[in-house]
Order: sequence, then C-alpha cells, then structure tokens
Amino acid sequence: MNQLANCPRCNALFMKSSFQTVCHSCLKEEERSFEKVYKFLKKQENRQSTMIQIVEKTEVEEELILKFIRQKRIQISNFPNLGYPCERCGTLIREGRYCKSCDEDLASQMSQLDQLEQLEKERKNSSKGTYYTFQPKND
Repeated sequence: MNQLANCPRCNALFMKSSFQTVCHSCLKEEERSFEKVYKFLKKQENRQSTMIQIVEKTEVEEELILKFIRQKRIQISNFPNLGYPCERCGTLIREGRYCKSCDEDLASQMSQLDQLEQLEKERKNSSKGTYYTFQPKND
C-alpha cells in the first residue's frame, strides 16, 4: 500500500511502498552506490575485505552496505570477512537476526514466560487457595 512520505535521505516527498523506501533520485544514487560496492567485491583480490575496507575503498556508507546485505543483494556467504549486526546487541553475525547468545537468552525468557502462564492457568483452575512460587532455572 503506497503512502505519501518524506524521503529519509533528502526529505523530498515521494510515494512510499514496501519496495521503495526512498525517493526516486535517492534510489538512483543508491543503485550507483550498489554498483560501486558490487564491482569492488566482484574482484577476486577484494573478496577478503572487511566492512571498513569496503567503506574506505568505495566511499559508500556502511549503513547503505548493510541495507544491501539485509536485502540479500550482497550474499555474505561469498565474503568471509563480512557480517552484519545482531538486532539486539550489535555483535557481528553472518546469519539470522540475532547472535547465538541473544537467541539463547530470548529462548530462555520465552520459556520462563510459558512457565509463568502455565502456573497462572493452574492457579485459576484450582478451587483451593494454593500459592505457587516460581524459581527460574540457573544454567
């Protein structure tokens, strides 16, 4: 669904959609930047480059390169020294949305919530005035 919005890069008005998040002129500039990065990474000697090296050599902003990675326009599986930040803590990762530590922590928190909900259901179903305590597992 299209909606009128201001471009986050230049503040111009444009019709925003799920596919186009910047105005037409900024989109053209992003495409030029993508071509720079793609041509740089296409060379065999540049495939071991880190994000900092890519930014320095292409003069393309890191955030824009990360956008290309998130859009899967740059496949980091071909570039061993590239990664993107975990959405929770910022640690560099190569797959998924969260690093292993954050993923485990979120799973643990979800498990605790499930246990609390189960205890609450049991408490409501019980006709006696029983009290329950909850002690999280220490790993």
